[in-house]
Amino acid sequence: MTSITLLGETELRELVPLDLAAIDQVEAAFLALATEAVAMPPILRLDLPDHNGEIDVKTAWLPRFDSLAIKVSPGFFDNPSLGLPSLNGLMLVLSAKTGLTEAVLLDNGYLTAVRTAAAGAVAARWLANPHTPQVAVLGAGEQARLQLQALTLVRRVEQVRVWARNAASAHVFAEEMSASLGVRCDVARDVRHALAEADVAITTTPSRSPLIEAADLHPGLHITAMGSDAEHKNEIAPAALAAARYVCDRAQQTRVLGELHHALDAGVLPADTAITELGQVIAQQAIGRASEAEITLCDLTGTGAQDTAIAALALKRARAADAGATFRNDGKR
Repeated sequence: MTSITLLGETELRELVPLDLAAIDQVEAAFLALATEAVAMPPILRLDLPDHNGEIDVKTAWLPRFDSLAIKVSPGFFDNPSLGLPSLNGLMLVLSAKTGLTEAVLLDNGYLTAVRTAAAGAVAARWLANPHTPQVAVLGAGEQARLQLQALTLVRRVEQVRVWARNAASAHVFAEEMSASLGVRCDVARDVRHALAEADVAITTTPSRSPLIEAADLHPGLHITAMGSDAEHKNEIAPAALAAARYVCDRAQQTRVLGELHHALDAGVLPADTAITELGQVIAQQAIGRASEAEITLCDLTGTGAQDTAIAALALKRARAADAGATFRNDGKR
């Protein structure tokens, strides 16, 4: 008889808040990519243009975990007109030893949001200068909020400038984050104004054309770019990417759908450019930031390794708390 744990979004939000433990869990996944025999296939993507939708499937096996996750992540972007959320999804957790289903995490995309924000914090932890009081945020959605919240867990933040195409959303973001984080948060008039004095810049938009140009860069800046998770998305101009020390989550992905592939297509970087991954920096196999004046950029496209890591944390905590419903799949009618 197989017992399967069923967990919904409400329980998962309680079990896996965005905290230092979640950040450390995702950092362990990056480290595993550089030091362990991780099995992580390319992302499976299904586009449904007739319904303005897409479905991504990510997975990975990490030797350090007894379980692995298969994540199904749909995005149907006309849903709000139907009164439905654009994003949802779930994670299926399997035993890495037997392949039996251990849990179904009906998180509606929450765990993806947490692990994505945690990845941004890991990037800042290893690539940003230790003193980062000034922060620029491009975008004013849920991930922008989570990225800023995660950053405050690893760096001291004093002032934030937010820019978004929708000025009203930027003002709401500024008010809410000032109140919740206790930092000064102002609305920038444009991207250049947002970045002018920033120590860290976080890009969280679905932009299809570059937002940050080479002229926007200045010594000491670190950029965490996490919006480009599909071939057509692009937040960083190729010349800006070429001017920074470039680090990514997984080279095989960023060559195809991250900021890197735009720079390669533009010819500002040769096709055989050696690429440093964040896990290599954590493992001290490669240099992250060489000096305080250096400009660094981390290209995050999201990996199945992160999904398995955050799912393993959720299942561990669920078992410790005896949380969730149990479904006994005994095959009987």
